[in-house]
Amino acid sequence: MYAGKSQLQARHLTSAFACVLAGWLVMDIRQANAADESEFRPIRLQSRITDVQPMTGIVMWQDSRNSRSDSIQLEYSYMRYSDVVQEKGVYDWTAIERVLESVAARKHQAILRFWDTYPGKPTGVPDYLKNLPDYQEVNAPSENRDTGFPDWSHPELQRFILEFYQNFAARYDQDPRLAFLETGFGLWAEYHIYSGPEELGKTFPSKEFQATFLQHLDVVLVQTPWMISQDAHSRQRAPFASQRKLIDLHFGVFDDSFHLAWEPGYNLEGWTFFVLKRYRKSPAGGEILFPNQKQEKYVAENWATEARNFGITFIIGEQWPQWTTDERIQQHGLACGYKFKILAFDSRPHESRITITNTGVAPIYYDAFVAVNGVRADESLKFLQPGETRQLAVPSGGQAPQLTIECDRLVAGQRISFDALLEGE
Repeated sequence: MYAGKSQLQARHLTSAFACVLAGWLVMDIRQANAADESEFRPIRLQSRITDVQPMTGIVMWQDSRNSRSDSIQLEYSYMRYSDVVQEKGVYDWTAIERVLESVAARKHQAILRFWDTYPGKPTGVPDYLKNLPDYQEVNAPSENRDTGFPDWSHPELQRFILEFYQNFAARYDQDPRLAFLETGFGLWAEYHIYSGPEELGKTFPSKEFQATFLQHLDVVLVQTPWMISQDAHSRQRAPFASQRKLIDLHFGVFDDSFHLAWEPGYNLEGWTFFVLKRYRKSPAGGEILFPNQKQEKYVAENWATEARNFGITFIIGEQWPQWTTDERIQQHGLACGYKFKILAFDSRPHESRITITNTGVAPIYYDAFVAVNGVRADESLKFLQPGETRQLAVPSGGQAPQLTIECDRLVAGQRISFDALLEGE
């Protein structure tokens, strides 16, 4: 009896000890799992940029067959003020809508430029202004063609131009179909009348009105980057040299003979005047013409280097496809603008940490956000400079988190991609 009782007690003790031990083991496992869940773990992420990024690259004219290419993201269109306004105070945006809808249908975005003077054409001024008895335009040759020059001495033309851009901004400043706005005065709105009668206060705006105009645009255009020609650096023509504070306005620079800026001379002086690093906050762009194969070879050989030297986001190259392939146009486009690369991606159940850099030649000029499972980081990628790195936190994670870059300034069919070569655990 005694021995049996002792064996029974021993078995009870053994069972109790086993239960305690099992409890300890369960607690240890739970604690270990909790510890594991609290630790960030590296996530595998493999991605490569193969397409030109939105709002960057080689630009084709909106009404040309080249605009149908998938190797571009931007299309360009000249517009006249009279395309929108004929009667005082009456705005018909149909012409602009037609252009923007056409561009967006190809999953591209538009660059617009309004002109007042164009060689061989009447002015782009609304008819109601031309019909005023004291409004007197000048007709004279420009590039050996009869050309109309506006009467910039008239106060109604000045008032109208300010009103036009205020109304334009109210309608289109937050429109994703519009990427950039180029503006100015003179031939093609390039800020000069190199051929024809350039008279300040008459065929070309006075410096006083130019200053008013530039400050006005800086107020009404809050989201859309606007740009003027490097030709505006001329002391004789523009107010910047005498009013240096105007240089601090938020405009970018374009150059419609950009390849000429690659050597010392007038064009490079313009870029230098407005500061070569201006691209850090405002876009740099322009145009290059390709009259022959020799020009194409010169530009192609130097393109990637010069795009980086000037921080180029886009360049109009309508004639480029005559001399090269669509694949090369795409490669030249990839040498422009921003390009994001994910350097690190760590995650736990409800949080992720991302390290991102810009391997491109210029920043993005609109808000864009790293997102995990559709949840965005608080900090935008806007103005992330070439070579700079940013560390971001996102309140979302999990076992298989999905990383994207989101931007509200894109049209349907566009996306911002990124490079990544992360192996994970």
